[in-house]
Amino acid sequence: MNTVYYAAQVTDDERRAQLFNGQIFVYPALPGATALVNFARQLIEEAFGELDPETAQNQLPPAAYEGILNSFKPVFINHGRSKKLVRQLLIEAGCDPEKTYFDVPRMRTATSNRYLTRGIAYAFEPHRDTWFSGPLAQINWWFPIYEHYPGNGMAFHPNYWAQAIRNGSAGYNCHEWYAEGRRIAAAPGTPDRRQRPQPQEPLMLEPQLRLLCPAGSMAVFSAAHLHSTVPNWTGKTRFSIDFRTVNIDDLRAHRGAPNYDSACTGTTLADYYRVSDLAPLPAELIAEYENGTPLLPAPEAPAWTAAPTVEKV
Repeated sequence: MNTVYYAAQVTDDERRAQLFNGQIFVYPALPGATALVNFARQLIEEAFGELDPETAQNQLPPAAYEGILNSFKPVFINHGRSKKLVRQLLIEAGCDPEKTYFDVPRMRTATSNRYLTRGIAYAFEPHRDTWFSGPLAQINWWFPIYEHYPGNGMAFHPNYWAQAIRNGSAGYNCHEWYAEGRRIAAAPGTPDRRQRPQPQEPLMLEPQLRLLCPAGSMAVFSAAHLHSTVPNWTGKTRFSIDFRTVNIDDLRAHRGAPNYDSACTGTTLADYYRVSDLAPLPAELIAEYENGTPLLPAPEAPAWTAAPTVEKV
């Protein structure tokens, strides 16, 4: 049975064990998350000026809108204040600062009515982060910057938690992806040869689970969960923040979610910083993950077939 735990009073060790079993946690806005949302709003609203960021797409041509996004998204991702506030909220969430590592927070935009769906506003098809060289120990943290709606949020597809999907992850290596990105940046206009891992079979996306979190409230879930950007026809752009964490004890024990269909190589672990002091993960530990993770035998039937439940603990 898939369960959504709301405001659960559990230790981080207990939470990660449940996350690796497919459960989802939701938390009200912590002070650090609220501060990060306010910082993001400041950058967004300064960039859009008198325009309402959620409806500005209705008043600007796509190229101009994309230029505005490019003016503040990289600033947010790389700003020291963003890292500081992520570290704060992880400590508030009960993570051990000496064992928890995080990557930089990303700001996402999901525009409405197919206005802008590629590049800096890419709309993700159903996928698992583990198809993109993410370790099975990876935990995702996601929260909206403004209020959002069932029609412009994120969807989980829980019946695929323990069901393999034919996909293109076998051709993906994050280091090769990054190298191709650098090549394109050095030679603008050259074709992009990269192939993003996608499902290679029709999917049954119902039932699906959509979490409506107030601004700053966080959804926490395993990188192995199949999830997607909801097709947005609301007339409003959705702005959100996400980042990822790993616990070094899990990495050393090669502990995490089950792997039924991820065949990528390379690892994103070089992108992580320790919460306590921003130190990187040990190089020898990162090297253990470069060749990918062995697949598990697929179960005879999906582990989840019932509608999701919600528990407040």
